[in-house]
Amino acid sequence: MRERISRKWRPPLLLVLGGALSGVLVSGLAGLLAMPVLAPLMGQRPAALLVLAAVVLVTALLAFLLWRLILGPVTALAERAHRLRDGDTDALQPLPHYGTPELRDLGESVLGMASALKNRATTIRSYTDHVTHEFKAPLSAIRGAAELLDEADLPTEDRRLVTAIRTSALRMEVLLTALRSIAAAREPAAAGETTLADLLPRLRADHVGLTFQTEGDALALPVPSQTLAAVLGHLAANAAQHQAGTLHLIVTTTAACPILDIGDDGTGIAEGNRARIFEPFFTTRREADGTGMGLAIAESLLSAHGASIELTDRQTGAWFRIVF
Repeated sequence: MRERISRKWRPPLLLVLGGALSGVLVSGLAGLLAMPVLAPLMGQRPAALLVLAAVVLVTALLAFLLWRLILGPVTALAERAHRLRDGDTDALQPLPHYGTPELRDLGESVLGMASALKNRATTIRSYTDHVTHEFKAPLSAIRGAAELLDEADLPTEDRRLVTAIRTSALRMEVLLTALRSIAAAREPAAAGETTLADLLPRLRADHVGLTFQTEGDALALPVPSQTLAAVLGHLAANAAQHQAGTLHLIVTTTAACPILDIGDDGTGIAEGNRARIFEPFFTTRREADGTGMGLAIAESLLSAHGASIELTDRQTGAWFRIVF
């Protein structure tokens, strides 16, 4: 259970900022007032150097206090947020120091929100695993019974009904597996990195009907290999289903982040379906047992690692852009 942040007395943020600004102003004015007094005693140059040293010392002390009371806690809280995004549950513990009551309340709110989201994701995952596990036995029984009936001497209409039962049970198993996968994908995952060159042998072996053309395949991408392999596997499967012969994988780097463009030369995505392709269970291939979960799972996997995927406009085929 996450510890509560201890509520020691801290100076309010307004007092810290007001005191720092006042200190800088007062030190400068004091130096100006001290110059007429010190100059006759020490000389103009030594007096100016002494006043300058005193002002610099006071400013450095005020800068340290601002770092200690504001910048340090804010930086530490941002670092905790990055660790939480990467799945480090130890980051839920309170920071050792909070400079002001406002930052203490902010830290408590951020860590509390992170804890609540983590617990919610874990609850959804546990419930999904339980439901899918409980459905396995009855679905297996239904499929077994359908297979026995299929071997019996039944009229044509009854045999069609048995086939529909077996097909529906199989589809339910596929949907439950996909549901479990998307629940797992939405949990924070460990950090890592990989390259397209590491994944190409597996992709080519799993999708022998596709030709892969790559650019920048030696550039590192900040996502674990198993995650990116799953995402590219879904996109490659979609490309093959839409009569594509070639899948393009292009990695580029910008000042901000790496970008991976994935595109094929297939039939593309109809304009009316473009806004819904990432919705769970949305599919245009339901008659071919499509589940509509592939792109939803890919989006969730990437989101868990701080990346995003979107459909981009190209003249031919379907093109996606992943921003890491």
